[in-house]
Amino acid sequence: MQFIENRTYDEIKVGDTAELTRTLKPEDIELFAVMSGDVNPAHVDKEYASSDMFHHVIAHGMWGGALISAVLGTELPGPGTIYLNQNFSFRAPVGLGDTVVIKVTVAEKVEKHHHVTLDCVCVNQDGKTVIEGSALVIAPTVKVRRPRVILPDVHLHERGARFNELIRANANLEPVRTAVVHPCDALSLEGALEAGIKKLIIPVLVGPKAKIEATALEIGRDLSGIEIVDVPHSHAAAETAVALARAGKVSMLMKGKIHTDELLEPVVNNDKGLRTERRMSHIFALDVPNYSKPLLISDAAINIFPDLQTKRDIVQNSIDLAHALGIDLPKVAILSAVETVTPTIPSTVDAAGLCKMSDRGQITGALIDGPLAFDNAVSQSAAEAKGIQSDVAGQADILIVPDLEAGNMLAKQLIYLAGADAAGIVLGARVPIVLTSRADGVMSRLASAAIAQLYVHHMPIGTIQ
Repeated sequence: MQFIENRTYDEIKVGDTAELTRTLKPEDIELFAVMSGDVNPAHVDKEYASSDMFHHVIAHGMWGGALISAVLGTELPGPGTIYLNQNFSFRAPVGLGDTVVIKVTVAEKVEKHHHVTLDCVCVNQDGKTVIEGSALVIAPTVKVRRPRVILPDVHLHERGARFNELIRANANLEPVRTAVVHPCDALSLEGALEAGIKKLIIPVLVGPKAKIEATALEIGRDLSGIEIVDVPHSHAAAETAVALARAGKVSMLMKGKIHTDELLEPVVNNDKGLRTERRMSHIFALDVPNYSKPLLISDAAINIFPDLQTKRDIVQNSIDLAHALGIDLPKVAILSAVETVTPTIPSTVDAAGLCKMSDRGQITGALIDGPLAFDNAVSQSAAEAKGIQSDVAGQADILIVPDLEAGNMLAKQLIYLAGADAAGIVLGARVPIVLTSRADGVMSRLASAAIAQLYVHHMPIGTIQ
């Protein structure tokens, strides 16, 4: 165990020194900005900083001041020190990758009140002084020796950052004419209208006109220029939206305040619906903190206990979406509880079948491996620890779950316990369906619309068989 120990006033001598060395990393700047609220673009905006007087991102000045405080509080004098005064001159900027040596030297002791004055200097890797000055402290008079506290790992994640990038990436695409089914609550109407403003969709609001207008009034939104198809209730809204899609008048459906079963009932109708030869499936698109790329999970909302052929369609739908998102050769992990084919665990047998279907060209456009446990699918270190040799393990783009229960629990665990942002879409019908939870916020709905817009432009209507 490491300990932290002070030097009392009586132990300190003029000329005593202490120092620490620190290299500035991007996360240091981000964490200091979060802690202080200082979002000066010179520190956090690379584009702005490149045109500023220093031409690169620099540390907050008080980042160096905080390191001086760290030396005083942990080394010299150490625990029990009371910081009274400081006088610093900031002589040069500290940029990303710079290594700074922070040194304090005892300059003066005053017996009365046990005051100690220390000269302070920070020097970079080129020997250039970046901060210099002095600090006045009250030195401790009682010896302190304590176990050194181990600081927690800090992981910074900007909520919605990847989804915002996705929305910006769609700027040059034409908006998609979209039937918004029963948008009679604030969240669903707000999401549809915002998607229209961002030119992701051209919203066609299908539902009771009076309720839609009352909701717009409630949230302070103007419906001028927005097409409204007036129908008496949610069931009629679903049927009418499907008819519009079937007639080619809209290229996408978006769920409003309506239960998923009620929305999908007319979609799957054999005579008047939107079925293709492909089985429909739901795909969660997740932005998970600490995972290096978007993660697709399927199926977590439609197919309860899919058989092998249904899983084949679930996999292909997910691959098609990954292609639309710009992932040329997605890595697909077929999940189970173990990594070996075990007859008593049916999902492992299905995983083996799906891999063989990929080998024979029945599934195309991806690298597929399974069965893989969740940890081995997303963690290379876990896969290596188990000796798994795979081009997919540890770097999956797509997770195919054994059944709806497993998928729903996995996705919601990532959302509610890991802080993931989620979007949702249903594929396999003639048109994509934006399918979000009734509790999902506007960002989730925007991201889902952006994903569906990309899909429509990548896979024109009529190409799904």
